[in-house]
Amino acid sequence: MKNRSTTTRSTRAMRRRGAAGIIALATLALLAPVAPATAAKQARQAAEAVAQRVAGDPIMAIVSIKSQQVTFYDADGWIVRAPVSTGTTGRETPAGVFAIVEKEREHRSTMYDDAWMPHMQRITWNGIALHGGPLPGYAASHGCVRMPFGFAENVFDKTYIGMRVIISPGDAVPTEISHPLLFVPKQEAIAVAPSRVGKLSTEAEEATRAADETKKAASAAAKEATSLPATLRKLEQQKSRADAELAFADKTIANAKTDQARAKAEELKQKAVAKAADAAAQLDAAKAAAQPKRDAVAATKEAAKAAATRKADAVKAATDAKLALEPVSVYISRSTQKLYVRRNTHKPAPDGGGEVFDTSIEVPVTIRNPDLPLGTHIFTAMANTNTGLRWSVVTIENGDEARDALDRITIPQEVWDRIGPTALPRSSIVISDEPLSSETNYRTEFVAVLSNQPQGGFITRKPTAPAMVASDDGWDNGGNGFGFFYPRDPYVQPANPRRRGQYQYYQSTQPMQRGFW
Repeated sequence: MKNRSTTTRSTRAMRRRGAAGIIALATLALLAPVAPATAAKQARQAAEAVAQRVAGDPIMAIVSIKSQQVTFYDADGWIVRAPVSTGTTGRETPAGVFAIVEKEREHRSTMYDDAWMPHMQRITWNGIALHGGPLPGYAASHGCVRMPFGFAENVFDKTYIGMRVIISPGDAVPTEISHPLLFVPKQEAIAVAPSRVGKLSTEAEEATRAADETKKAASAAAKEATSLPATLRKLEQQKSRADAELAFADKTIANAKTDQARAKAEELKQKAVAKAADAAAQLDAAKAAAQPKRDAVAATKEAAKAAATRKADAVKAATDAKLALEPVSVYISRSTQKLYVRRNTHKPAPDGGGEVFDTSIEVPVTIRNPDLPLGTHIFTAMANTNTGLRWSVVTIENGDEARDALDRITIPQEVWDRIGPTALPRSSIVISDEPLSSETNYRTEFVAVLSNQPQGGFITRKPTAPAMVASDDGWDNGGNGFGFFYPRDPYVQPANPRRRGQYQYYQSTQPMQRGFW
């Protein structure tokens, strides 16, 4: 701990001296004579570096397990890069597609003896994260991606929940690409999106109030009708007793032996007739009064059902309108033959930790030659252009070529019509042979690991508990804010127990220019 604190203080002091001083020191170091053995060692070092331009907001980070290096990219290319230390043999960092799901400036591990993991950026809920840590010059972690302490501090404030993190077995870089299947937004749809949100939100609020009122009316009608069965049953029993007394009187008259007995029986019969008639009248009156109440229960129940449907439709429309203001992420799996959509609602998870991602779209997709590999390709909308969006692709697993993989996919038009017209920069389409990892849930963007790569640091961790969260409400109508019922993904991704040898890389001895961002 003492050494780490000293490192952090030194880094902060270095930053206070200013980028100019650091550049000057680096220049002097480059001009100084270097011994042949030292030069050979330095040639293998992955140094921290900063692009010599004004940096924009980061869009993705790519970790190369082969080169033990992380590189952050904005819309115009790489911004910063630094050496890292990924998982050691048996605890390998999983290669695949991830996104930041939680950030914590000062984190202590609950898994590894309260170990200090400053500027932690979690990418799975079972414990894989980017964080500051010691870099011995080779893969040495328990599955996380350790970054230099000062570097981790610098990037921490610029990243965000949902930012894409790609962990590649080899070296991978974004390459520009265009293709008809990639989103082409419509400017008119984007222009009217904010006003559409206001209109549909108002309609959702009105539909919610109407649904609440009709539900109360149905409840009151049902409550009023609750006593009807018991009342009718009591009157029916009363009429049955009166009818029995009348029958007994008739029998008594028939069996009378004397005039006196017959007269007495006649008197009893008259009373029984009156009693039976009164009981029948009361029962008929109760039945007549009960029918309107039954009709009211049926009518208010149907009205409540219809109002609930209108509310659900209005809330869904309002939610879709709000989500249209967010970048959209699509995952297409050859394994499950399905297309999944994720968008961040920016609502805190009800059970704590992270934010809720909307998961309301999950549909079958058609893939030509489904028995042939597609590979794993991450297509990202980097920036707006005059004609739509400028896209890049990162391939981390070879199968088909990225463009050919897109050619093989047919997506339901109604899905594209729903999410394509308002697609924004940072939107993405991921195509992979892999199913979604069981780590994917309502608190994550997409998590998918390459099953043909070692992932000891992933499979040795305890999986996150199955999530089951329900809501029938919208973002601002008193519900949890995501409007879905989402269990653990049924397609559990298999792990490959194959192990690799330990990587031999070296940490940079040259200071990094701290002027970025």
